[in-house]
Amino acid sequence: MKKIIHIIKHLRIPFSFFLLPVYLFALGISPNISEQGILFTFIILHLFIYPASNAYNSYFDKDEESIGLLRKPPPVTIGLYYTSLIFDFIGIAWAWLISADFAILVFIYGLASKAYSHPGIRLKKYPFIGWLVAGFFQGIFTFYMAYVGINNFGWEMSLSWNVLFPGLLTSFFLWGSYPMTQIYQHKEDSKRGDKTLSIILGIRGTFVFTLIMFLVATAGFEYYFLTYYSQKFAIAFLLFMLPTVIYFLLWFALTLKNEQKASFGWTMGLNFISAICLNAFFIYFFLQTSHLGQLDL
Repeated sequence: MKKIIHIIKHLRIPFSFFLLPVYLFALGISPNISEQGILFTFIILHLFIYPASNAYNSYFDKDEESIGLLRKPPPVTIGLYYTSLIFDFIGIAWAWLISADFAILVFIYGLASKAYSHPGIRLKKYPFIGWLVAGFFQGIFTFYMAYVGINNFGWEMSLSWNVLFPGLLTSFFLWGSYPMTQIYQHKEDSKRGDKTLSIILGIRGTFVFTLIMFLVATAGFEYYFLTYYSQKFAIAFLLFMLPTVIYFLLWFALTLKNEQKASFGWTMGLNFISAICLNAFFIYFFLQTSHLGQLDL
């Protein structure tokens, strides 16, 4: 029973909440929504594919110190490895019921996530490649994948600038925030020989880098909403993100005085506030831009 509990903890299903904004953004621009497309795509990604990735990476990382949502990670067993593969299989098989295109995209995402921690490849130990791949696949690729699943569109129909541009914005946001998720793991990563981007930047450099990338991403979102929608959404995005900005600047100021503040607790706090603000905005965006009467209820 204890091993099962450990496996469930390493799946880190609540962590999917942090990745939900990409799905909600894709949903907000989707023209062909249906109850099945929305529900099935959500379940496949957030309850199977993402947890499978978490479990797989936890098995090979064998972290002894804090990782996302786990302050004290339990020991890993071979059962965790097989569980990750089972979750992957279920997710891909279910995706195939939606479309072959969606299933292939889900399969590719799974391969990329495994390459991040598998000892034979371990992209995590390459600071710039790991950062680039993580932001690409969790951003624009996931956005595109969710769009294909939600709308049941083929690859060709979905390969348009109207889909790729907002997807690219999510990647810029993730490229900015990703080093912040590594800022408290310098000791653990260095012990394994993983030289992450945050280690190269240093603690202060990580904050500055994230701030610059956040400004670039925000400018991109403002341009997008003003160009494709209206000023209302451009202003709303800034207002919804204000608590995240305040938290980040306060944390940065405290860390300048004491680098011990670059801790697990503060990092998880930023993740939670950012996810809450982004999820709330994209739910608002979806409700404003869609007509729920389209749903086949």
